[in-house]
Amino acid sequence: MSDSAYTIADLRAAVSAAGRAPSVHNTQPWRFRLRDGGIEVLVDPQRRLPVTDPTGWAARLSCGAAVFNLRLALAVAGTPAQVRVRPYPEEPDVVARLTPDRPRPPTPVDQKLYAAIARRHSNRAPFWANPVPAEARWRLIEAARDEGAWLDLIIGTPAVNAFAEIANSANRVLNRDPRYRAEMARWVRYEHAVDGVPVTSGGPIAESQDLLPQRPFGVHTRAPGRDFEPEPLVAVLGSPGDSAGDQITAGQAMQRVLLTATDAGLAVSLLSQPVEVPAAREQLRLALGRFGAPQIVMRIGYGQPGWPTPRRDIDELIDEAESTAEEPVLASTVEADSARRSRPEGCVAGGPDGYGSKVPTDH
Repeated sequence: MSDSAYTIADLRAAVSAAGRAPSVHNTQPWRFRLRDGGIEVLVDPQRRLPVTDPTGWAARLSCGAAVFNLRLALAVAGTPAQVRVRPYPEEPDVVARLTPDRPRPPTPVDQKLYAAIARRHSNRAPFWANPVPAEARWRLIEAARDEGAWLDLIIGTPAVNAFAEIANSANRVLNRDPRYRAEMARWVRYEHAVDGVPVTSGGPIAESQDLLPQRPFGVHTRAPGRDFEPEPLVAVLGSPGDSAGDQITAGQAMQRVLLTATDAGLAVSLLSQPVEVPAAREQLRLALGRFGAPQIVMRIGYGQPGWPTPRRDIDELIDEAESTAEEPVLASTVEADSARRSRPEGCVAGGPDGYGSKVPTDH
């Protein structure tokens, strides 16, 4: 890796990690390319979910998570990246551009989070009753904060039950639409596949006593007495704003939280239903007393270890190299203002660990 440009070898090595990011229905809606010595992450429009995700929110969140994995892979390789979010206003599908920063050895945090990438997966099974200790909760909150996002933990039976009402109401609204159900069913995999959700990873079939909603990905009934935990730890991750840039930044924060949880031995499943329904999302924001926007909900605890879902080969993810004489230009003033609200002045997406450089960025 040179001081001024990434190579195709750097790209391929980093994309192997980036492709392990989470996405709704495991659609993997991302592409990567090398352009003028920088690595760029793009939304793949052919893998968007037109019914579930008409605005592109979920695709941007997922691509943001892929950006975070790229940052870690490049940092562990010895050259962390400077990140510019949405570098080309005329190309809205380009979510981020990464260029080499000053070479340095990886930090212990870099190495821990990078090692967690291969182990991280959504655990849709019931968790054990063991409570998540205060120190681990603090680490998750700090992980979100380091990426310019917020993480609110919903604790206590009354609060969790109130959240469950919002989540189940949103789930009922979504499932009234036959197009929504059909789109979800198209991503269930009964045999080996490189995308979608395998029924072996789908969790048990939902039952009437379950507190939180579940996607109908699984086909197996649970053993007697193997109910979901009665009082799960629920976390809501949000951002100060809700522009496209805010959503990409929130995706990076989501992935840092997920990898921090994995490193701590925690299991996590994601719930997006309360965010997919605008009225439920606003109700959730008001219940939390937050400005900004909830971006994703997490169920966190301890559970039986599982295994990651399949991923596509990196050759399917990489576009041919491009070159242009033009330099990236600033995004719109509105989104640049949103970027300044999302994190301290002059900070790129990234935390104090060093794999985000302190240079001006654009949302």
